[in-house]
Amino acid sequence: MATDRGGTGTSGERTARRRLSTEERREQLLGVGARLFAQHPYDDVWIEQVAEIAGVSRGLLYHYFPTKRDFFAAVVRRESERMLRLTAAVPGVPVLDQLGTGLDTFLDYVATHAEGFRAFHRAEAAGDPTVRAVYREGLAAHEAQIRAALAADPQLAGRLPAPDTLGIAVRGWLAFLVAVCLDWLDRPGLPRAQVRDLCARTLLGAIAAG
Repeated sequence: MATDRGGTGTSGERTARRRLSTEERREQLLGVGARLFAQHPYDDVWIEQVAEIAGVSRGLLYHYFPTKRDFFAAVVRRESERMLRLTAAVPGVPVLDQLGTGLDTFLDYVATHAEGFRAFHRAEAAGDPTVRAVYREGLAAHEAQIRAALAADPQLAGRLPAPDTLGIAVRGWLAFLVAVCLDWLDRPGLPRAQVRDLCARTLLGAIAAG
């Protein structure tokens, strides 16, 4: 098991241990934060608790993240960037041809990183203006990514609603997608293929020009 702490164990144990790199330690701390913020309201999470679970001193945690606000904002930003990477459209491939695959990838992310997904969507309720700003920036980036992919698809030329209406449709669909995924995590009985198809049909209906 990787650790920053020394030990008095056997020679083999000492050999197996290693210091985490700066990036590895940061990722470990963010992973702990995602789990705690997914399970508890913002005000109920304490930096001391994060440090204890991670097995580091409070001073080391504060070295990476000066305040709890900075820490939660980093958790939210990390999940937003991960989702953007995973759901980026493939250039040159019609959106309709990759919609199912893209949603499968997103649902894989939701299932695999459920704590991070939940933590990300708790940010709006955190009450901290900085954290909420990071969350809203993330949502805006997701909306922009979807709109850009739709606009770049020649098969959809002339079939999309006006830009303002399209923006409302995409934002509404993102809210729907989040609600469906959170419900799916709470009640995973519905097959993933049905969740995917439901979300795909809803998007297609939302972006249809009137």
